[in-house]
Amino acid sequence: MTTSFRRSLLKGIALGAGALLLSGAALAAPQETPTDAPAEAPAAPVVKGPQVAIKTSMGEIVVQLDEERAPKTVANFMQYVKQGFYKGTIFHRVIDGFMIQAGGMNEKFEGRKTNKPVKNESNNGLSNQPYTISMAREDHPDSATSQFFINVADNSGIDYPLYKGSGYTVFGKVVKGQEVVDKIKGVVVDDVRGMQNVPVTPIFIKSVTVLKGDKLVK
Repeated sequence: MTTSFRRSLLKGIALGAGALLLSGAALAAPQETPTDAPAEAPAAPVVKGPQVAIKTSMGEIVVQLDEERAPKTVANFMQYVKQGFYKGTIFHRVIDGFMIQAGGMNEKFEGRKTNKPVKNESNNGLSNQPYTISMAREDHPDSATSQFFINVADNSGIDYPLYKGSGYTVFGKVVKGQEVVDKIKGVVVDDVRGMQNVPVTPIFIKSVTVLKGDKLVK
């Protein structure tokens, strides 16, 4: 992907409703006899926050939200979930190799009344890596409302502070349904009513619900 093309994508993702690791090595303990058994990998850190199921017309995506690193953003998103705001909205912008964006309008490209914008929390140590979920916004850092996007590539170029001294806030990660994300990113898109990269066949969000008990993805 060329630098100029990526810049154009970043400009587009900032249009909002209008267009819108831990590394290291472990030493193996001494063995009395040689063994080919691999060293156990360290356990993944436990992320504090709710899990939500985004049921779409192409399948279900489960997202683990990180309320410890992005408390204001998670609270904002959960407010929309509890209001039933996302039911009937569409993935209105899909760019394979970049991201899939949703949460702002219906199939007629009609927007919905949103709550007050949330303060930008992009300086939280989380990176826009594949299958992470982030807030879409306008050019001003503190302008995100309801729209979100799921990264489908390494988009660390929009992390804090690389985009005009700020960044796009990551507030969770897909823990189930990555194959659904992959299906969505590959759909046919076109220009519709002045908007670019719109799926030709609408992809609906049927519901967004909070998972509990045995429904949680371990």
